[in-house]
Amino acid sequence: MTLMLLIRHGANDWVHGRLAGWTPGVHLNDDGRAQAAALSERLGDLPITAIYTSPLERCVETATAIAQPRGLQLRLVEQIGEVRYGEWQGAELKELYKHELWPGVQFYPSGTRFPNGETLGEAQVRMVQALDGLRHQHPKQIIAVVSHADIIKLAIAYYVGMHIDLFQRLVINPCSLTAIAFERMGPRLVAFNDTGSLEHLRPKPEPPAETQQPADGAEPTASASPAERSVADHGEAPPAATRHLEQEHV
Repeated sequence: MTLMLLIRHGANDWVHGRLAGWTPGVHLNDDGRAQAAALSERLGDLPITAIYTSPLERCVETATAIAQPRGLQLRLVEQIGEVRYGEWQGAELKELYKHELWPGVQFYPSGTRFPNGETLGEAQVRMVQALDGLRHQHPKQIIAVVSHADIIKLAIAYYVGMHIDLFQRLVINPCSLTAIAFERMGPRLVAFNDTGSLEHLRPKPEPPAETQQPADGAEPTASASPAERSVADHGEAPPAATRHLEQEHV
């Protein structure tokens, strides 16, 4: 049996609002470095024999925090790098939500190509090919693979038999660990999106509703919510999928 630890890189300043993709120079911020150090400590004396990483800085820095205390060398693998988002790379997510391709990315990713980039199906194929190659090199060992949210979600969907068009239902938080055991009877998901904390499950407080000054004889009214304003402006509420994506895609 091979046990594969799929680890997303730690937080960076692009996590909230922009699609980093393969943009060079995106480094872990203070939170990300703390997350990586905490994950390394949490892994304890697990007998990890090799650490593979996406070549992008935010992954290399996360992998380094795990490798150095264990005396392991990093092995860079381009195939496990981020999705090739093409012209979307570097864009603000709030602008991409309005793009005509956005519904396809959310609900028909198997057949939607990023402008001058790859499809998520193509990204899934290269990621799975890379992971299958790595696990065959390490029978009966534990290996760590540091990569990115979307590409990890695509791999999980493949190994658990989830159709790729449903992969956006998965959530992978910064510096989370997902573990897949490759056994004789097939892959088994033995840990998922584990951050060592349940803080990400805590409901976020709603911002207080603003009230408008009533006209003479009128009742005070609360101002429209962002979703309601979007309905008024565009004819429909933003899809639920957009509400959690600030943590995704970077």
